[in-house]
Amino acid sequence: MSDQRAQLARQFIEAIPHSRALGMSLVDIGDGEAAIEMPYDERFIGDPATGVISGGAVSALMDTCGGAAVMCHPRAPLGTATIDLRIDYMRAATPGQRIRAEATCYHITRSVAFVRAVALDDDVDRPVATATGTFTVEGA
Repeated sequence: MSDQRAQLARQFIEAIPHSRALGMSLVDIGDGEAAIEMPYDERFIGDPATGVISGGAVSALMDTCGGAAVMCHPRAPLGTATIDLRIDYMRAATPGQRIRAEATCYHITRSVAFVRAVALDDDVDRPVATATGTFTVEGA
């Protein structure tokens, strides 16, 4: 993967206000693959009784990671937007733990990129959520 694509993916994540607000950071990027982490933050608790992070924060993390995976695919454009994202929540993220999303852009047509993603906390054997999505391929 080119350094330009990696830099643009980093700038993409840093430029999105909700990514900054959620504390997202790019931890790995490669040809059509990305990993982004989000620290535990009490501001984003969805259930005060349990301390579990909101599903909305998890979905934003997975969506952003999917977009970064598309942007760094060798056949993709340098920009993209989400068309559709289906998220299956498997369990609540463990309170106090960071959440890591890993996404792979596994197929690209002239106008659509297809992505699979998973969200994990420190218990990497049990996903918090999985996702499949489609993203635009701009300039097609």
